[in-house]
Amino acid sequence: MSVPARARHSGFDDVVGDATIEMVASGFGFLEGPVWHPYEKWLVFSDIPESRMYRRSAEGEIELFREPSHKANGNTLDRQGRLVTCEHATSRVTRAEPNGSATVLATHHQGKQLNSPNDIVVATGGSIYFTDPGYGRREFYGVPRPQELPFQGVYRIDGDGARLTLLADDFGQPNGLCFSLDESRLFINDTERGHIRVFGVEANGDLNGGAVWAVTEGEGPGAPDGMKIDSRGNLYCTGPGGIHIFDASGTILGVIRTPEDCANFTFGDDDLQSLYIAASTSLYRLRVRVPGLRLF
Repeated sequence: MSVPARARHSGFDDVVGDATIEMVASGFGFLEGPVWHPYEKWLVFSDIPESRMYRRSAEGEIELFREPSHKANGNTLDRQGRLVTCEHATSRVTRAEPNGSATVLATHHQGKQLNSPNDIVVATGGSIYFTDPGYGRREFYGVPRPQELPFQGVYRIDGDGARLTLLADDFGQPNGLCFSLDESRLFINDTERGHIRVFGVEANGDLNGGAVWAVTEGEGPGAPDGMKIDSRGNLYCTGPGGIHIFDASGTILGVIRTPEDCANFTFGDDDLQSLYIAASTSLYRLRVRVPGLRLF
């Protein structure tokens, strides 16, 4: 099917091309957290309300990967290719080990259970950054229960997993996050406030700054959620009507209109020029002109 992408800037076509989208799978509850393994050639994604994770092979076959997933949301790969997952139902961040076991990386901050880890990225040095909004303590997206922490924060787990550090606690609902190309900046969006903030990354991994970098404006369902950067430094972020694309300066290039409310996406396939889109009940694929980045 064709996507009526709305270009606001002449650079949109150079990045996206003709914006033709195809449905590759459907019939899910609500999809999130797609991640592409660049060497083993598979795509893993989460179905939050069904508490399942699926894996799609390079040939297009989809199999059940994990059940229960504890209502898993965001996924990424660390620098060793291990799958790291945010779990809504348990308020945990976990890592899958090569022997099939799971290592719990984070559960509490100062003796109080995390809200519901949501999205996650790994720095080159191995440190893990994740957002912790309250959505996983609600019906459908998680398990309804009181929130123990009085804020919705952003955290870092040291590369060795030994320490959890609170980096920011002034968000409405922090959600998607991604590094700049040189990892000197970390972009974090706020679903509740409809904008993207940018932080400087210090030598020890702490953050500074936090000014609003861009606002996602437009018509249609959707809000800032999943967020990625491509190999030219263009930033993709979900928002009203689909996926909003900004250049490295924060100028909006255009919006990829998605058939359903889009929560997240990732770059995949051999050339990293396929955008796999987790949009409510379906998984879509869109070929773009600028490739994404390998996770390791």
